[in-house]
Amino acid sequence: MSIDSIDKLAKALAEAVPQGLRSVSDDLEKNFRGVLQSGIGKLDLVTREEFDVQESVLARTRENLEALEARLVNLESTTSKPVAKKAKGKSKGKKVSKKASKKK
Repeated sequence: MSIDSIDKLAKALAEAVPQGLRSVSDDLEKNFRGVLQSGIGKLDLVTREEFDVQESVLARTRENLEALEARLVNLESTTSKPVAKKAKGKSKGKKVSKKASKKK
């Protein structure tokens, strides 16, 4: 939000004050301006330029991701047999505990 926008908003708020308080409108306008600037300063805002840059980076990243996904699908469809995953901790043979092997 630009300084001009803050000034306009502060002035509009000061003008919206009831007639009886108009004598302090200059003070109110200054206070409104300070409160608005402080509040806006606490927000995590970016400029329009920064937003546009990040938007274009995101678009390029999305395009790259879609291209990689398409390549993956193509590679998966051209392989003749799927790659089997090994199951952890499972073997075809029986495991014998140390105690059982000592008894024999």
